[in-house]
Formats: sequence, structure tokens, C-alpha cells
Amino acid sequence: MSPRSPSKPKSGDHAEIARRVAQFRKEHFHRLKKTFRDLVEKGQSPRSLFIGCSDSRVVPDLLAGTDPGRLFIARNVGAVVPPYGGRQHETAAAIEYAVLALGVRHILVCAHSHCGAMRALYQPPEPGAAHLRQWLAEAREAALDAPPSEEVFAQTEKRSVVIGIERLLGYPFVAERVADGRLALHGLYYIIEQGDVQVLDYARGKFIALE
Repeated sequence: MSPRSPSKPKSGDHAEIARRVAQFRKEHFHRLKKTFRDLVEKGQSPRSLFIGCSDSRVVPDLLAGTDPGRLFIARNVGAVVPPYGGRQHETAAAIEYAVLALGVRHILVCAHSHCGAMRALYQPPEPGAAHLRQWLAEAREAALDAPPSEEVFAQTEKRSVVIGIERLLGYPFVAERVADGRLALHGLYYIIEQGDVQVLDYARGKFIALE
């Protein structure tokens, strides 16, 4: 049986992509040309791994104010950190590569407000979304035993960060490097509509304004 052919793109689709690439080259690549060449010649050596949500409203490099080569980014639905030793997942592979191969010094777990994945924990599964349902099972631990509300959603989003940090410490090579000071873990909560970021304060057990 031959595979189904994808729908033929319209000429306007290619034109739009070409326009955006041209804009990238004009506005960004020209300014960062030497940076890109150095990253090719010398290789990448990012200091931080950013684990964030696939949500289109979250743009890690803009949020962190970084140029290319500074962040190694792993994104998935819900910014979920899978537990060590569980089913194989690309986020776990990204953690291994960032820590063991690239030697990052920081791991940032960043959740955000109005996260559809966290809200989905309180709703019936989407019909036909078998992979999504299986993946959200990894986030189920963050859900509260309470009726859904905006406050409950926000608490769930923040709980997911705490759980993510705890799960990271379950990776032996992460725990080893945290213990000897080679690696630091950070929990962040990005409030989209305010442009604010809160950081997890372990000592106080709550999120506080980054400022």
C-alpha cells in the first residue's frame, strides 16, 4: 500500500516562509553572523538546560534574553520532567545529553500560566489523542484533589515545577553533580500576561518574584 500524499502546499505558503527567512537573515543573522560561525567552528557549549512547555507563547531565548548558543532547550507538552528509569522519552535523553555531554551548569524547569496541559488534567481526554493521554499521565502527580478553578490551575502549574525538580534529583548523574556543586537546579514560573517570572525559593517553600 503506498503512503497517502500530503496536501499540496499553496504558493503563498512558500512565499510566507521565504519572507520570514529573509527577515531572520536581515534582522538577526547579520548581527549574529560571527556568533553562528564560532558556534560551528568551536561547537556549542551552553551553560544551561531549559526545560519548558511547547506552548507557542513561551519563547525561551526571548524570556532569558540570550543569544544562540547559550541555552540547550528541551520542550514538551506541559514542561514535564519524566521520572528517571521510566519509559524512554526525548526529554530524558535531552537531560542526559545536556549534563553528561555538554556539561551544563544549570537546569531550569519553567512552567507558565494558562497551561493547557495542566488544565487538561482536570478534563476528559481529547477524543483520539492516545499519545497525549499517555503523556499527561506523567504529569498526573501535579493535579490537586479539588474542583477546577483558576487558582487550582495556577497551583497545579507551580506544583509541576516542584515535582520536576524532585524528579531531576532522581537522575543519579544530576544528583551527583548537584551534591558536589557542579550543577544547580532552578524552578521558574512565567506569568504570560504580566511578563513576570517567579523563582522557586526552596528555603521558604514558595515562588517569589525574580526581582
